[in-house]
Amino acid sequence: MPYGFLEGQPFLVVYLSLFAIVVLRAQATYWLGRGVWAGLHRTGMAERLGTKLTRAHDLIDRYGPPAVTLSFFTIGIQTAVNFTAGAMRMSFPRYLVAMLLGCMAWAGIYSLGGMAVIAVWWNLFIHSPLLAVGATAALAAVVVGVVRHRRRRRAAAEQAAADPSDPADPTERVS
Repeated sequence: MPYGFLEGQPFLVVYLSLFAIVVLRAQATYWLGRGVWAGLHRTGMAERLGTKLTRAHDLIDRYGPPAVTLSFFTIGIQTAVNFTAGAMRMSFPRYLVAMLLGCMAWAGIYSLGGMAVIAVWWNLFIHSPLLAVGATAALAAVVVGVVRHRRRRRAAAEQAAADPSDPADPTERVS
């Protein structure tokens, strides 16, 4: 692991170190993308792309911040998203907030052993791809089941709050 120098360090040292690493990497990628934008304008290519480039810029500036934050929960997509945010000149204050939230989450995942979970899954996949896919599907089914159960419970509570004279449980009705 490239983070071996952090082994045995207090959590705060590990977290802050990883946070600094990911902030520097994300910022470098964003500003590299901004440089590409400047190059497009210097060469006149941006004018040839015209409305397509303007539309892409507007979409990324509007919907890009959640994509930036969520990219830090993935592997291999962060660089592309940060570069695109820079290349399309996403508003820097919006980008910065989204990036910092993503960086905080990323540092937390990695410093709390997220890489260990990934390593265990990868080892399982190498030895038995079918078992790894099955375990992933089972975990996804559990997550979907929990989410659905919570939504049903919330909907029932909202319905009961909206109409207190009609209890959600039919056995509680008074005749």
